[in-house]
Amino acid sequence: MIYGVSAKRFIRDLYRSISDDNVFNGAAALGFYLTLAIFPALVVTMTILPYLPIPRVDQAIMDLLKEALPNEASDLVSQVVHQVTSRRRGGLLSFSVVATLWAASTGMYAIMQQLNITYDVKEARSFVRARVTALVLSVLFGVLVIGAFSLVVLGGIIQDWIGNRFGFSGLLLTFFALLRWVIIVLALLLGFAMIYRYAPNVELRFMFITPGSVVGVGLLIVASLGFSLYTRSFADYDATYGSIGAVVVLMLWLYIAGLVILVGSEINVLLKRYSTNQRIGNAEARARNDRPSRRHDGAPGRAN
Repeated sequence: MIYGVSAKRFIRDLYRSISDDNVFNGAAALGFYLTLAIFPALVVTMTILPYLPIPRVDQAIMDLLKEALPNEASDLVSQVVHQVTSRRRGGLLSFSVVATLWAASTGMYAIMQQLNITYDVKEARSFVRARVTALVLSVLFGVLVIGAFSLVVLGGIIQDWIGNRFGFSGLLLTFFALLRWVIIVLALLLGFAMIYRYAPNVELRFMFITPGSVVGVGLLIVASLGFSLYTRSFADYDATYGSIGAVVVLMLWLYIAGLVILVGSEINVLLKRYSTNQRIGNAEARARNDRPSRRHDGAPGRAN
């Protein structure tokens, strides 16, 4: 039971909410906008990284993209980012970075609009305020990515230091492999928490862990690994789409990411509705119990 609601009813209500809010169409729109936003975001991130005193952070980020994305998409992203940053590494940190950040925030702005649909609210924020919110969230995401992978890199440095002095053991390698994924999962949970709190035009309490974010992170990891395995083992998008096969694969992966974000939000909204209904029902039950009983003739009487 979930807030007094059976699992069967929860699944039925969730499906109805997803259908009513056109989540699949919204995820398709997010896939398109995220495709436009991912390259400027990665370009800005990779341009800033050489100025940080932490080695190999950029390589750690690209390595994770290669693990999470299918081969065609990861090769496309790596190629584009390398070409742009190698030409403009010195010039990006100038006024042009503002335009790049603005373009990178396009995907976040689209997420904000879709989450407003989930919460059944209209965008009451001005265009400038909404775009600034999207820009700030995008920057925070960049900081979160850099911070998380800096911890991953530092963990690798600590692993090498311990291994060189005390020897590499299976337990040591397993511990740091698990630590790497724990950091990544925590970073994803924080990212989902920021989106669910600040993206929709609704006053919400910040919660690091919510049912929607836990389900969303789990689905994102499973879907990414499953889709990557599918494209590597079964599907040949290059044979079907030719030279744009990598773009198609990237958009499909971003469609999955957008779908997961929206489904997680639908779960949070549905559970909040259940919680509100349960509180109202409990309050009404207490009010009935506290009300003095009456005799049939209308005279006050004792409660049995």
